[in-house]
Amino acid sequence: MALHQRFCKEPECREVRKQLLEIEQELHQKLDRRGQEQLLKLADLQNELQDEISLESFLSGFKLGLGIAAELAPSYSFDDDEEQRACEARQQRRGE
Repeated sequence: MALHQRFCKEPECREVRKQLLEIEQELHQKLDRRGQEQLLKLADLQNELQDEISLESFLSGFKLGLGIAAELAPSYSFDDDEEQRACEARQQRRGE
């Protein structure tokens, strides 16, 4: 939770939120019941689309970060490790 609070700062967007509220109130007064229902459906669909876009954006960034980390970190190979151990064991036998 602390990391979320530190790195995920939601933009305030005060002006946009104010405009949204004003337009919503104005449309609520002008539309009949059916129009209001359609407007709510439209808003729900837009929110659903934005959620999907946000999720895809997060996944893309996460995959990019994993790829960068994999390129920067030394890779581990079991075969290379075993070969190194065998070489060290051979050198110790020769040295003894």
